[in-house]
Parts: sequence; structure tokens; C-alpha cells
Amino acid sequence: MIKNDQQYHITKTWAEKFAQSLLELQQEQAAGRPDLHPLLLKAMQDATQSQLADLESDLREYDALKAGHFDFARLNSIAAIPQLLIKARIARGWSQQELARRVGIKAEEIERHEAADYIDAPLLQIKEVAAVLSWNRAEPLCAPLPSSIAVDSTLAASPQP
Repeated sequence: MIKNDQQYHITKTWAEKFAQSLLELQQEQAAGRPDLHPLLLKAMQDATQSQLADLESDLREYDALKAGHFDFARLNSIAAIPQLLIKARIARGWSQQELARRVGIKAEEIERHEAADYIDAPLLQIKEVAAVLSWNRAEPLCAPLPSSIAVDSTLAASPQP
């Protein structure tokens, strides 16, 4: 993510360099460069194209933000984070002590953070708590559905991310 005008200009410069490199690689492919295996040349083109696409995406996002395109209503969801963390801990069936153990901090810190709705918690620690509470593929995301509830076969067969 581009965070300021200086980063924007640096990213734009790199995007131009990658675009030029991609053009040169395409010219080398058209010329049939004998000292470079075609698969290696294709891999180089793909990697360059992928990096260029990422840079261009970042540039478009920054341009849109500078033009005022942002859903400011999304900021309201930040206020819900403390309650979501507490609810997630409870839903996991973990005590404050268990969450603290998993995060690697003292239980008193979790108790204090929850009592103050995480107002004094460092952002890094909030991210760590959220990561620990996040779904782990080794565990079920939620309790199994009762057998009386039918699951749509297309949903049940969808691949996991």
C-alpha cells in the first residue's frame, strides 16, 4: 500500500522500469534469443508482469484515494473491534488466562485490555490477539450443524481458500 506522495513517485518510477523490462523481454522472445531457454524467458516475463500488475494496482488505489474515493463508513467498523475480540474469545471457550497464554502475555494484560475495551492496547498486540483468535484450519470454524439441518451440496463441495 502506498502511504504518501513520496512512495507514490518511487512506485511510479519502479512501475516504469518494470514496464520497460517487460517490453525488452518480449522483444528478446520475438528475436528468439538462443542463449536463453524459452521456459526461462517465459518465467521472467511472467514474474515481471506480475510485479508490474501489483505496482499498477497500488498506483490506481492511491490515485483513487487521492481523488476522495473511500468508503468512510468502513471506519465505523473499527469501533466494534474490542467487542468482537471479547466475543471471539468467549465463543472459543477460552478464559482470559487461556487467551493470554496463547498470545504470550500476562493474563492481567488481557483482563485490563478487555476491561478498558482495548483502548490502551498497542495495535500490534491487538493484531496478535486477533490472529490467535482467528480460525485455524486444524480446528472447526464453528460447532457442527445438527443433523436435522441440510447443507446445500454446492456449498459443502466448495473448495477451501
